[in-house]
Amino acid sequence: MSVIRTPQTVREIYAEAAKKGWVIPCFCSENLTTTEAILSAAEDYRVRHGLQTLPITVAMTCRYPHRSQAPNYTHTRRADTGLKLFTESVKVLAENGGPFSNLQVLIHLDHIQPDLDAELLSGDLSDYASIMFDASGFPFEENIRKTSEFVKKRRNDILIEGACDEIVDAVGEEHNALTTPENAKRFKDETGADLVVCNLGTEHRARGKELKYYGDVCRQIRDVIGSCIVLHGTSSVSNDQLRTLAADGICKVNLWTALERDSTPVLFSEMVKNARKVAGEKTVQGLVEDGYLTERANAGEPVDIAYFTTMYRQDIIFSEMRKAVGAYLDLWYGR
Repeated sequence: MSVIRTPQTVREIYAEAAKKGWVIPCFCSENLTTTEAILSAAEDYRVRHGLQTLPITVAMTCRYPHRSQAPNYTHTRRADTGLKLFTESVKVLAENGGPFSNLQVLIHLDHIQPDLDAELLSGDLSDYASIMFDASGFPFEENIRKTSEFVKKRRNDILIEGACDEIVDAVGEEHNALTTPENAKRFKDETGADLVVCNLGTEHRARGKELKYYGDVCRQIRDVIGSCIVLHGTSSVSNDQLRTLAADGICKVNLWTALERDSTPVLFSEMVKNARKVAGEKTVQGLVEDGYLTERANAGEPVDIAYFTTMYRQDIIFSEMRKAVGAYLDLWYGR
């Protein structure tokens, strides 16, 4: 099936997922290791369950101030170059007999800013299945106007996800109010967006101590706009709640932080346990003398090329991310 591009096919995939009670996961990436881990986990799930194909969304932000991922795909730190490399990576992996060509791969552009990403928004979007047009940094009235204008221009080119409400500061001190059913309905009706991102209390819109997923609010919104709700952020959502997201009206979940947060400690732990192999006697001895490591880390083992290469580090991250993605698939595809 490979990379899915046409809006009609994308909408059909979402409609079929809804019939099955599936939530389509959308995993962001900012490097090739993450991209491959996502696709590999999806292919493993497909094979294990004897499925002909399986939808999976791989995403990237561009100049989103909170986390600009496209510049991180390349050490040029150019967003345009990073996005091209990411896009081409997915196409090489998933098309023309590539290792993941049995999947339905949807490439999503996440948190695309109407001002910072203006050139992208007016350009060729034919490689992408969906886009989050993120005008939530503007007052609500202006958000509706800008989103509506974009939907009118590009609704035939790409599935469009809009961001309801105004984000005062996604990581600041001010609290952002939960989306109301009234605002969600007005946003959906006036913009014509296919999908609607709502503030449901997760880490995407709130301070750390306030994190909580409000399923009751989500269900109220579902009752007025249907099952077209997108949730951003899952770290504060319990597994029991994750299993029922589709019933709450959520059709898509966007996440990234959990993949990085949960894989990095494993890498750190493995490198410390193999400190002499990774860094050599001199470096480890210096860290022992400075009190950062104990003598246990200074076991008489020689430096080993198998431990100090990029491949060693990336293999650990790949394995952990692959497991994390697989766990989400087990929750949301429920087979």
